[in-house]
Amino acid sequence: MRKLIILGGGYGGLAIANELLEKQLPYDVSIVLIDRMPFQGLKTEYYALAAGTVSDLELRVKFPVDPRISLAYGEVTDVDMELKLVHLEGQDSIAYDWLVIGLGCTDRYHGIEGAEQYATSIQTFSSARKTYALLNDVKPYGQVTIVGGGLSGVEVAAELRESRPDLNIRILDRGPRVLSAFPGKLQSFVADWFQEHNVEMRGHVGLTRLEGGILHDCNSSTPIYTDVTVWTAGIQPVELVQRIALPKDNQGRLIINEYHQLPDYNDVFIVGDCASLPLSPSGQAAGAQGKQIAEVLQAIWHDKNPRLGKIKLKGVLGSLGKKSGFGIMGGTPILGRVPRLVKSGVLWRSKRHLG
Repeated sequence: MRKLIILGGGYGGLAIANELLEKQLPYDVSIVLIDRMPFQGLKTEYYALAAGTVSDLELRVKFPVDPRISLAYGEVTDVDMELKLVHLEGQDSIAYDWLVIGLGCTDRYHGIEGAEQYATSIQTFSSARKTYALLNDVKPYGQVTIVGGGLSGVEVAAELRESRPDLNIRILDRGPRVLSAFPGKLQSFVADWFQEHNVEMRGHVGLTRLEGGILHDCNSSTPIYTDVTVWTAGIQPVELVQRIALPKDNQGRLIINEYHQLPDYNDVFIVGDCASLPLSPSGQAAGAQGKQIAEVLQAIWHDKNPRLGKIKLKGVLGSLGKKSGFGIMGGTPILGRVPRLVKSGVLWRSKRHLG
């Protein structure tokens, strides 16, 4: 029996598994999906789990149940591409014929002293749960600081404002304002929402050190005091991928060929945040890439040449609490209630594997 191992049951890994199971899988190929959790966590919604507005039960998606796929749970410690083995902590190694690495990302701390130790994260299911406990234990009128004014930071701040109107909330960013990568009209809309809802936005903050409840800014001699610091200031591939000594881009993501394979190991595919794509990391990009990897595998198994089109994304959506939002669809900014409703619909579909 030939074996395809998929490391990581996130948006990319699950897209591959579901696509392959929908098609005719060769009788001599089996799929093994390895994840540390017994379900997919809907990572794009971890901000709401951290803010306490949804239960973790709502953000779990069951893995497929099918005789052609087996599930293994555990921590992947290493991959040996020469011997074609996946090493798991405290378990026997598993041999593969084809491998997909889709283990996602972790926080990037930019060398800031104390950041990993004193800030809390929303990058994994368990870290988002811990962040929820910390945020919701802050006493009324306490101070929460969110470092990073990108999409994740904005969503955490807005959701927490709805969940805890009693707290003081601020967003710090190195740039001049929040959502600096987005069009000006959209930036202004979000900034207005924050002003209306008493969320402080502080730009041009260059953090040098975190120690307990104090943040040090190289642009100011005044320390910034906080009860909880949430880190949303950048991502990088997981530590296992950081250790792989193969060509990477300046974000630390593995360089792949046009079929999403490692150029030196054509039996290894990279999906999602670990792969060097001309797109920003997102669940949508990982899912689209996963569908193409499934096409390539089907072509290999049926001795055909895969013909892949260009990955086209539908747009970006962000939430400002439960009633407002923002997004870019087809290059056009959309603001207010409509993008929030669209985002709810996308979440509903993804929970039901409807793409």
